[in-house]
Amino acid sequence: MRIQPRPDVHVGYAVARDGSPIYYRSFGKDSDATPVVLSDGIGCDGYVWKYLERALGEERRVVHWHYRGHGRTPEPRDRRRVAMADLADDLAAVLDAARLDRAVLAGHSMGVQVCLEAFRRHHDRVAGLALLCGSYGNPLRTFHNRRTLEAALPWISFAVNRAPRLIGGVWRNLVPTRLAYAIAARLEINGELVRLEDFMPYLEHIAGVDLPLFLEMLGHAGRHSAREILPTDDVPTLIVAGDRDNFTPFALSEEMHRMIPGAELLVVEGGSHTAPIERPQLVDDAVARLVARIDASARDADDDEGAEPLERLRSDARHVD
Repeated sequence: MRIQPRPDVHVGYAVARDGSPIYYRSFGKDSDATPVVLSDGIGCDGYVWKYLERALGEERRVVHWHYRGHGRTPEPRDRRRVAMADLADDLAAVLDAARLDRAVLAGHSMGVQVCLEAFRRHHDRVAGLALLCGSYGNPLRTFHNRRTLEAALPWISFAVNRAPRLIGGVWRNLVPTRLAYAIAARLEINGELVRLEDFMPYLEHIAGVDLPLFLEMLGHAGRHSAREILPTDDVPTLIVAGDRDNFTPFALSEEMHRMIPGAELLVVEGGSHTAPIERPQLVDDAVARLVARIDASARDADDDEGAEPLERLRSDARHVD
């Protein structure tokens, strides 16, 4: 994804626990509003946040970062350090580098697992959660409601590691094409709602990702689960689900909604795994309401400092566009 320079943008590198540099950019309005940190899906470098980051940045600071071996973040010193725990700790390092004590964590696809793992490992840094088109874990078992991808991954990894140049060359030449977009629009995303210029940056970026590293991270994501911590979620939480999402079947979002106390569920009608760019206004408004409630709760807590804490404002409403 091409990052357009803006006068309010700060670009830097956080330092991970193992010394690996982690790219991030901080942008938006400097204010007392709660900042938001955006965590991508695997193989992504920010395409899905195109509309949401613009809307959020009008009132608050927004931070977007790149995973190890993605975008402007180089490969890690140890290529095995791409588990969800590593990425959650990287997120905490980004918070430190951006000088943020707490933030709302927004994750898309695998970014949902990263945000939930960060909640587990760095609970005091999390002001709220926006979980978009993703699951609590084990996504390879539920892709298209089958375990085919989980069973096939070892064989795919074996083939890629045996012939990385050959397969990598084919991958780089076939993926960032209009043919690939046409196939995706027919089989995976809602071609009637997605714009070509909004989705092509994803294909262009994933075509350049190191495939063995990508598959290593995908394997870690497939084995990871944060299901057991869902009932302990005590921060305002929004779940966004597309009712046509084949990557994260809708039933998983419903399960998360039942398990997280007071969570809000936004159902995007006709939405697929790329719902944030298919119905951006609907998603932007829902996230804006979440962070506005968190801001209001923080202001009330400041006003009543020294008094009994106010009950956290939560909502369990279900929205349908």
